[in-house]
Amino acid sequence: MGLVRQIVILATLVVLVGGGYVLYRDHSNPGASEPQATASGSAGAAPSAEARSVAVEVEIAALDTIDISVEAVGTTRALQSVDIVPLAEGRIVELDIAPGKEVAAGDVLARLDIEIEEATLREAEALLDEKRSALERSESLLRNNSSTVSRATLDQLRSEQLVAEATVQRARRRADDRTVRAPFGGVLGIGSVDLGARVDTSTVLTTLDDLSEVEIEFRLPETVYGQIVHGQRVAATSAAFPDRVFTGTVIGVDSRIEPASRAFRVRARIPNADRALPAGMFMRIDLALRDRQNVTVPEEAVTVEGGGTFVYVVVDDKAEQRPIAMGVRRHGMVEVMEGVAPGDVVISRGVQSLRDGAPVRILNEPEETSAPAAANATDEREERRS
Repeated sequence: MGLVRQIVILATLVVLVGGGYVLYRDHSNPGASEPQATASGSAGAAPSAEARSVAVEVEIAALDTIDISVEAVGTTRALQSVDIVPLAEGRIVELDIAPGKEVAAGDVLARLDIEIEEATLREAEALLDEKRSALERSESLLRNNSSTVSRATLDQLRSEQLVAEATVQRARRRADDRTVRAPFGGVLGIGSVDLGARVDTSTVLTTLDDLSEVEIEFRLPETVYGQIVHGQRVAATSAAFPDRVFTGTVIGVDSRIEPASRAFRVRARIPNADRALPAGMFMRIDLALRDRQNVTVPEEAVTVEGGGTFVYVVVDDKAEQRPIAMGVRRHGMVEVMEGVAPGDVVISRGVQSLRDGAPVRILNEPEETSAPAAANATDEREERRS
């Protein structure tokens, strides 16, 4: 008796569900029960072809020159760079160091107290004058055949004069060492001492960098070793100058590859006439290897489905899905190695609503390609259809 009751309840549920579905269908599509709709009613119910089409924007696929490059990072270094230290110890009596100041070779940067060295120099010069005069008198007597001067005495006087000359040179050099000069032209750094400070030969007064050009040393993988040559163009960018690209050339390639990293060192030089780049700045390097010509399409036109990469091309007002092989990406454009020909009309916007064979309605007017490119594209499309 329980089984019969269950069968009756199940049959009742089936009838109720079926009746509900029929009522829902009639309510949602009342015209379906009519034998034939009027002409006006049929036009309103059936969507037009234009209403079924997908609105898209397109671009013409065109040949473009693709730069093949390798990227690296490096740090700038000055063409010449030294720490300015005095050659003697003493008290600073004159100081002309200002951060960022450009100086020429030989410009005076600082002077030390020099009174003792000047006195020593005057003493040495006086001794030299005395020895020189004694030698001149002896030589005069010898020329007059005087017996009071022997040749041995004359040789000793000459030796004493040479010693006095060396003493003068040493005293003059010590006096000159009291003046600190720029060894080459460049830009001064921040000073580390003040006027009146006592310094020695290990005290760094400031730094001096020749920033007329900067060098950047970076490392590249061994796979591109044979493609790097002297004079190759490099482009460098920095976060400090986001809208500027600094260009230069390769000036050196290391002859060794590091076993641990499998990389080698490259050094490039970049002109820096306005002194914008300091030493020690982090730079991103883009080194051009070669270039080639290929078709490019907008990056937003590319879709990925099931592990494959596709674009949609407009053919006879319909979207045709084509698999492509991609190359490099540059500035919002994608290189297409195969799958798209120059002159093809590629859908750049609206691809999310497309399927293969869907009718499309183009909203923009893409630029026309040249006649040879369009002709080649037409021939290639005909070959695909055949």
